[in-house]
Amino acid sequence: MFVSMNWINDFVDLEGEDIEKLIHRFTLSTAEVEGIEYKGRDINGIVVGEILSCEDHPDSDHLHLLKVDAGDGIYDVVCGAPNARAGIKTAFAKVGAQVGDIKIKSAKLRGQISNGMCCSAKEIGISDDHSGIMELDLSLKNGTDLKEIFPIDDIIFEVDNKSLTNRPDLWGHYGMAREFAALTGKPLKELPVKEDDYEGDEVVDIDVRNKDYCYRYTGVRIENVTGKVSPMYMQIRLYYCGTRAINLLADLTNYIMLELGQPTHAFDGNRISRIVVDTPKTDIKFTTLDGNERDITTDTLMIYDNDTPVAIAGIMGGLDSEIVEDTDSVVLECANFDGVCVRKSAQRMGLRTDASARYEKTIDPEMTMEAAKRFIKLLSEIDEGAKCVTKINDVYVKHYPEITIDFDKAFVDRYTGIDISAERIKNTLISLGFKVSSDGEAFSVRVPSYRATKDISMQADIVEEITRIYGYDNFEIKTTRSPIIPAKMSLKRREENLIKDLLVKAYSMNEVHTRIWADPDELRDIGLSPEENVMLIQGSKEQETGILRTSMFESFLPLIYANRNYKPAFGIFEIGRTIHGVREDDTADERRTLAIGMYSKESTEKSLYFKAVELINTMIDELKHVKAVYKKTGVSHVWQHPKNTSLISVSGTEIGTINTLHPTTLKKISKNGAVVCIEIDMDALLSVEPVEFEFEEPSKFPGIDYDLTLLLPENVRFEAIENEVAALRIADLKKLSVIDVYDAEVIKNITVRLKFSSDERTLTSEEVQKSVDLILERLAAMNIKLKVLE
Repeated sequence: MFVSMNWINDFVDLEGEDIEKLIHRFTLSTAEVEGIEYKGRDINGIVVGEILSCEDHPDSDHLHLLKVDAGDGIYDVVCGAPNARAGIKTAFAKVGAQVGDIKIKSAKLRGQISNGMCCSAKEIGISDDHSGIMELDLSLKNGTDLKEIFPIDDIIFEVDNKSLTNRPDLWGHYGMAREFAALTGKPLKELPVKEDDYEGDEVVDIDVRNKDYCYRYTGVRIENVTGKVSPMYMQIRLYYCGTRAINLLADLTNYIMLELGQPTHAFDGNRISRIVVDTPKTDIKFTTLDGNERDITTDTLMIYDNDTPVAIAGIMGGLDSEIVEDTDSVVLECANFDGVCVRKSAQRMGLRTDASARYEKTIDPEMTMEAAKRFIKLLSEIDEGAKCVTKINDVYVKHYPEITIDFDKAFVDRYTGIDISAERIKNTLISLGFKVSSDGEAFSVRVPSYRATKDISMQADIVEEITRIYGYDNFEIKTTRSPIIPAKMSLKRREENLIKDLLVKAYSMNEVHTRIWADPDELRDIGLSPEENVMLIQGSKEQETGILRTSMFESFLPLIYANRNYKPAFGIFEIGRTIHGVREDDTADERRTLAIGMYSKESTEKSLYFKAVELINTMIDELKHVKAVYKKTGVSHVWQHPKNTSLISVSGTEIGTINTLHPTTLKKISKNGAVVCIEIDMDALLSVEPVEFEFEEPSKFPGIDYDLTLLLPENVRFEAIENEVAALRIADLKKLSVIDVYDAEVIKNITVRLKFSSDERTLTSEEVQKSVDLILERLAAMNIKLKVLE
């Protein structure tokens, strides 16, 4: 947002102030200033010149030979402007004048000497109009410096819009002037307005049907508008603040928006009979002022003339009701609309305007009446014949609640650590527009409406107002003396951190951050599409956009595909959110999910799968000190392998799945790589109580390892072997683990390792063999046989 110090000076007298230092104070206390520009410093020596004669250049089809009276003499000038003619007065730069980067010199053009230059508004830097030279009022005295007539000299500073998000009162110059008044201790002048002088009973008929989206609608009809062009001071201010001049009525609405932060709209009064504010019953097409046809949905607030749409509320007017050359009657709209409704509509249509940017910030509804009266005041000064032909009709639908905050000086002192006098506290708040009543050092403050929509709501906000005007740079620097108590980490956060540390430090994985919605274009690249689920409001079912993911791998698989050629092997992980439909209370069923994706061109799918199993076992052992159990299950997603998909359980609680990819999906991602997917429900994992550690002193005697390769029947898993062996309660058997698996269509082998040791002595091979024979006998009952090498 661009701010004009000339404009600020209209409302607070800053004479004698160092403007640069004042703007720096504004940065420290209010909002970040991104830059300062000094307008008019590169303009000197331009005066009012009267064209006495205009003849065609003998050697050019577009140049003219002029004689210009500049007050101190008559100058020969060569000019190519199409509107150059005898009898007009224009901006004339004499020899020696400065016009931007150009120093005017006497020059020969097509054989004719030119002693000066007639200037357009764009060349002077006060407009973007370069259609011709300026045409000035004929009553102006020849030779008068242009800077004495127009406010060319100005200081413009740019404020970062992000820093004004929670300050809707600062989206206009009057609100900015209030800040400067508070910073300098000078009074803020009242806004000059004019009451509607119409004495009849006629009003603009206003029907606000949608009371959820329209909070206030103020309207008045004005006729006999004969002025077409706004005054030059207004055009200059608009241009300096980033808005081009259009015509009188459009410029007035823009001027008031930049002055008060309240958008207004002027409808051609000849085309408006009755204002209706509502959303359409069905989707419609509507052509806006920029000539583009827009798709209007049923949740877009519209302004109607009876049943005919004439504007998109808070965003842009319609082409059929715009101000045109012969407009002499206007219906003025000053309204307040729901900020969320305006933001969503603007975003959906890709049509963000200066008006919508302000409505999005939740501006003050109290400003609509002030804006209407200010419009009447300015129009009456410019076009004295213009008259209100109705009373101002004000339909006030929603009032924000009045906010009163009580506090005392001791609270401010405790919060700031400094002593700010009660008198200074009171004066600071009054200068910012707060209503303050006090009893000694106790205060009761009523928040002004322009700060009560979303900004000031509690005592801490009041302290911030006091201290920022006092000046943070005025605080005495002191060393804080307070106990440093580390924040207590929740079990949820502790387990998350342990998992992240394990994956990064032990397995060299990379943490990623993905969006909660599925990207249809990215999924199509690997032959998939988003699964049907809850959608974002702005989403499209037909285009499959905005569909929230049911699995983290709707985000992970495209990510693995995009990075497959950068490293031969990598792992990624994220603790994110997945959505599983809607709960009974109509809220999305969100679940915290740990996703781990492992990719390798160097390992077989089998070895990568076992590495993933090892990872899960290590993680569960670290967190819960128990073993994870795996059980084959059916697939829930099309990319899961129909055979290599298993449930993961811990202490009887299902916590997630592990799977390889369906061959079709794997082929799309990588023809010579392997992918393993792990998804764990973090809340389910957290619900499992960890088992207490049981410490056991390691044996000082050597142990014996015994490997067995077993032939397994169908549907027998390692967990069954483990349970049967455990039932034998062999004291010297310390560990049973899997060494290798061979899984073919006909034969299924598993190689296990038995670790034996004694705490009392060195075991003999005969003792171990007896235990092994006992185990084989037990397993034979399950039709598990020892594979004998031939």
